[in-house]
Amino acid sequence: MTDKMNLTDAEWRERLTPEQYAILRQKGTERAFTGEYEKNKAAGEYVCAACGQPLFESEDKFDSGSGWPSFVRPAEDGAVEEHRDIAHGMIRTEVVCARCESHLGHVFEDGPRDRGGLRYCVNSASLNFKPEEN
Repeated sequence: MTDKMNLTDAEWRERLTPEQYAILRQKGTERAFTGEYEKNKAAGEYVCAACGQPLFESEDKFDSGSGWPSFVRPAEDGAVEEHRDIAHGMIRTEVVCARCESHLGHVFEDGPRDRGGLRYCVNSASLNFKPEEN
């Protein structure tokens, strides 16, 4: 795990697109079934769009039918952090990048039972995809 990354709000705004800023820094959500990686089936690695921290592997991605990229586990222990989220009248578990604390999405306990039972539901705008090199 790398050291924490702390930037000013102005630096984040300069570094991210308006959509990425709204999701990663202001805890927004993209509309279901609109994200770039929701249907991606290519082999590779998903990294944080804000800082490049490896977050998820393609082998752990599955089609949840939720409209967002879904994973059964993070790429490695410590890649993400979880926080209680009580916004919008719900109790959920928010998932953030452990390096830069950018909002990624939420984790739910309705994932594939044979793969641990978790579903990391992540905004495509929170991710960049690095295809596996042949």
